[in-house]
Amino acid sequence: MTPPTDGDEPARTAPHSDSNSNAPHEERLDWCQCGETPRIVVIGTPERQRVQSAWRRLRPVVSGSAKLVAEDFAFDYQFTGDDADLVIVLGGDGSILQSARQMGAHQIPVLGINCGRLGFLAALSPEDFLDAWPKVCGGDFAVIDHLMLKVEIVRGEKVIAEQLALNEAAVLSGPPFQILDIDFYTDGELATQYRCDGLIIATPVGSTAHSLSAGGPIVRRHLHAIIISPISPHTLTYRPVVESADTSLEFTVTEPQETTCILVDGRILGKLEDGDRVRVNRAPVSFRMLRVPGQNDYRTLREKLGWGGSVNLRH
Repeated sequence: MTPPTDGDEPARTAPHSDSNSNAPHEERLDWCQCGETPRIVVIGTPERQRVQSAWRRLRPVVSGSAKLVAEDFAFDYQFTGDDADLVIVLGGDGSILQSARQMGAHQIPVLGINCGRLGFLAALSPEDFLDAWPKVCGGDFAVIDHLMLKVEIVRGEKVIAEQLALNEAAVLSGPPFQILDIDFYTDGELATQYRCDGLIIATPVGSTAHSLSAGGPIVRRHLHAIIISPISPHTLTYRPVVESADTSLEFTVTEPQETTCILVDGRILGKLEDGDRVRVNRAPVSFRMLRVPGQNDYRTLREKLGWGGSVNLRH
């Protein structure tokens, strides 16, 4: 690593290049090579006993080899982008989604510890973390960028609401749950007119969430793609579509009801009025997660979705 010159801050990251464009974009944090102690922000689900119990167990291990910048168990820490090298999130996948919202434009690499149930994103158990932490401190890991989406509600010529999405954006009719007519555009051209109960636009990370329940495909998390999945379409010829992440998407709901709304990662972004447009594009930032040796998408699918049945797999 190049040593800092007078007045310069030491660089903390070094890009990892790969000649294969389909390979995940990786970056290796090299705080060990530059002699820096990693700066850690810890985020945890408030008022969850398992989170508090896990952190009491793990805190001495983390604080013994890292600088604790903040311990946030209220989801109110304000990130600036240069205040930490790593965010440790304790909880479930909902806590990971909350951390992505909380960081906003200042995305910092995340290591998730699963104190919930399923845990697709927060894949490490507290026991796994104890094994993985020495590897993290020794630089034996990679940081992988995951696609995020920018979702906007446009009324007239004004953006009235916007949010970054890590999992998905979904339009739902709400009570009395009538079929929606949705005009769907890609790169400014009409693609189709859906008749369905709703529409999900998901990232690869979100392909195993709401989109999967609606019949969408599972997409490897590092790929740059968008999954478009209609919910209970009126015509069975409507099938999920996988689009390039660089495609600009826009849709309008014809005659929306008072309860028709847009949800981003499970939270209401806003209600739709007649003439409103929803724009979905690749976000200018990516969600960044640490991957330690032994972690991969197929192992997660085997363990979380029961892939493999009764077949005894060799490890």
